[in-house]
Amino acid sequence: MYKRIQEITGRKASSKSGCIKSKDGSIIMEKDKKLDRWSEYISELFDDDRNEDLTLQGIPEGPEIMREEVENTIRNMKTGKATGPDMISTEMMQALEGIELDAIIKMLNTIYDTGEIPKEMLQSIFITLPKKQGATECEKHRTISLMSHMTKVLLRIIMKRIRNNV
Repeated sequence: MYKRIQEITGRKASSKSGCIKSKDGSIIMEKDKKLDRWSEYISELFDDDRNEDLTLQGIPEGPEIMREEVENTIRNMKTGKATGPDMISTEMMQALEGIELDAIIKMLNTIYDTGEIPKEMLQSIFITLPKKQGATECEKHRTISLMSHMTKVLLRIIMKRIRNNV
């Protein structure tokens, strides 16, 4: 239907210029250099230059993650969303039961207890969308991060626990 609307109106969703500007303002056309520039921009965007010690020493450990927490979190996740790098969709997670769900709960509890998150769960896919047509500066793009739904489950459980204790 969307394609049909485009045909009728003669409009396209967006017009990519195919180029991006470097920090010094010069135009970058080569694919590898564009990827390097985006990587540089995203690193700067999410750079945390605080010199604070972020360890949580002295804070009591929370209770283990319960099956009900995981089931409720997965059940309440929106369906039809793009997957992260692991290609696991919400719908796939909602179909889990029995041994598969037990394995997920065990993994989440291990992460929760140790604080060590597998690097696969920390990876994201970044998508850039121009805020205005013909944008060539990185800053003139909206950056969207697609993360693992498994990571979202863990984060939502932790956020809910924090909200309930504040």
